[in-house]
Amino acid sequence: MPVISRFYGLIIKMYFQQHEHQPPHIHVSYAEYAGSIVLADGSVLEGDLPNKALALVREWLALHRDELQEMWDTQEMKKIPGLE
Repeated sequence: MPVISRFYGLIIKMYFQQHEHQPPHIHVSYAEYAGSIVLADGSVLEGDLPNKALALVREWLALHRDELQEMWDTQEMKKIPGLE
């Protein structure tokens, strides 16, 4: 699973086999936590993250939602900058 972004200890990844992994989402690792976050609305599909980490992921997702959806649709991975 390619890493598409890293920031504040968060590691964001995306599988590129969308037909097996609906709805469109990202995978997030943070210390011993892991979760899957839906692109469309930032809801937690699976797993858990601390509230602060989830808030940072949702902020980042809001900034890059269109890029992430394009990556999901085209299956073309690229790096996306993290929050600063």
